[in-house]
Amino acid sequence: MRAWLNMQMSLHLIKLCVGCDTITDLEDWIEENRSHFRRLGREYEQTHTTRMVPKRMDELLAGGSLFWVIRGQVACRQALLDVRPFTDGDGIGRCRLVLEPVVVPVEPRPYRPFQGWRYLALKDAPRDIDPEASDLARMPEDMRRQLAELGLL
Repeated sequence: MRAWLNMQMSLHLIKLCVGCDTITDLEDWIEENRSHFRRLGREYEQTHTTRMVPKRMDELLAGGSLFWVIRGQVACRQALLDVRPFTDGDGIGRCRLVLEPVVVPVEPRPYRPFQGWRYLALKDAPRDIDPEASDLARMPEDMRRQLAELGLL
């Protein structure tokens, strides 16, 4: 509940989750990376590199999340832990979004394709699916997706 309260006071980002067809695909990718780091004897930190550096970092870091759009629907989110601007080897400014490696399913909502990331205001952010008190949480992801596409969720 505390995470939701913090999330209500902050600004969020939204981005397409390219290469994933399901929330499970994203979770599997995170676990593969975690295992790779373990094999190398390194501590795992999940980051996502993006070209543009958010100007509203303070608002994002006050409990914000990165919401992932999967196959045309906002499907899940990850808490945003840090935003680290850097310059790559070619001299291009980029940033690393440091994410909590825990994926939280949200109420599915259609979202059109776009490039890069966008800010997502609190009023537009879908609510978390409560795993304890929601029939939605017990519903298979594909069924949630289909019902949302039909406008029934």
